[in-house]
Amino acid sequence: MSGLTKLELRTALGPVYRDVLPNPPRDCTADEVPVIDLASMFSDELSDRKQVAAKIRSAATNNGFFYIKNHGISDGTIAQCKRQVINFMRQPLEKKELVCSRTHSKYYNGYLGNRKAQISRTETADVRESFSFRYSPELDPDHPVDISEVPEEVRAWIRAEDFVWEGTAHLPNFKEDCLAYWSSCLTLARRLVKMFALSLGLEENYWDDKVTYPGADGVFNYYPPRTVDEVENKFVGLGSHTDLQLFTLLWQDTVGGLQILTKEGQWLKAPPIEGTLVVNIGDFMMRLCNDIYKSNVHRVTNESTVERVSMPFFFGLNFNCVEGVVPSCTSESTPAKYEPISCGDWCQMRFKIEREEFIKNEEAKKIAAPSATVVAG
Repeated sequence: MSGLTKLELRTALGPVYRDVLPNPPRDCTADEVPVIDLASMFSDELSDRKQVAAKIRSAATNNGFFYIKNHGISDGTIAQCKRQVINFMRQPLEKKELVCSRTHSKYYNGYLGNRKAQISRTETADVRESFSFRYSPELDPDHPVDISEVPEEVRAWIRAEDFVWEGTAHLPNFKEDCLAYWSSCLTLARRLVKMFALSLGLEENYWDDKVTYPGADGVFNYYPPRTVDEVENKFVGLGSHTDLQLFTLLWQDTVGGLQILTKEGQWLKAPPIEGTLVVNIGDFMMRLCNDIYKSNVHRVTNESTVERVSMPFFFGLNFNCVEGVVPSCTSESTPAKYEPISCGDWCQMRFKIEREEFIKNEEAKKIAAPSATVVAG
């Protein structure tokens, strides 16, 4: 088709490419990104929970995105966390750089500044700031333990770093309010993973012993108001990508900006719906279910003249768990497409690619800098 563009995506196995239609993004329909009521997930009746699981399966095999309502995270918890994100992001840069990811962290924790990342090589630098932190066992809402009590094979994969909280101690209740939201997401995710198990024809507790010390990343994204230059040059807020782990929980404010790419190459807008979170399938879940569920491409474009906040939570198995395709997703006619791998190794494969690209770009800037100085002079 005339006007098709080619989108390059980073994956743990190297770049892949998707065709994108020239059509402008349009609003999604209720069939394309449905709203799933989780009220029955909390029922004592297995039949009720299976009804929720069936709806999840339908959405996960379609575009891999759906909204959830009656999820159990209070409006107050969300509002307090958002307030803290705004408080942090509106600080002077030198305050935010007390927790700068690139100078303090080995594991992508802390603050990352505006246009300091480019998640998609075929799009612009990301016009956003972010604050990130990883799972810490002593903060686990369901079974808090000191890291010394965590099994050694798991402990090696714990990626939390205390500097993110030490460097934000001057903000009243920042840590408490952020962790209240993160804890609520973790508790919800552990319940939701049971629904995913049911949706794949597995026992409800299939993954329970594999999410005791899980991948549970909290990220707060801040998208500043768009400038004229950014609108005219089609800067993205967060470039096109897929998520890495089992699934993501996303709260987005009323501004909107999330877009999802269909298999036909059409961008769909997934606007905010009051009282809901967005859930999307990650690459590792897609791998575990033999590609039955879809880890779909998405991006963010803040086209408004006001700031935007989103608060994603990325959930996966314990990073030491070596997992292959689950038995319910294979047969004689559909053998497993993937070899077993640990969730941690899977994530590290993509992080390694991203890190190598970052180092290459920084070296290129250093080489270009002297000639730029001569021209300016």
